[in-house]
Amino acid sequence: MSKSSIFVQLDTEAKKILEKRAKTQLMTLQELVADILRRSVLSYKSRKSSGKDNVNDKFLTYFSRRNIGRKPGKKKKKSKKK
Repeated sequence: MSKSSIFVQLDTEAKKILEKRAKTQLMTLQELVADILRRSVLSYKSRKSSGKDNVNDKFLTYFSRRNIGRKPGKKKKKSKKK
């Protein structure tokens, strides 16, 4: 696997937090950031591949009971009128 480099700008507070976390995990800051990115990519790949439906008809996917997208907001309870 080939490696490539990127440049990341962090504010000082975020850098301090990451350095502290790296120290507790006995890693360097570079190793910690690489590990965080690697885990993020792996979880993204697994979410993306497992969410596919094996439905040939697009119509069925639009009207299925599977919840896709935003979660609905909390519904307001109707007050009883007297």
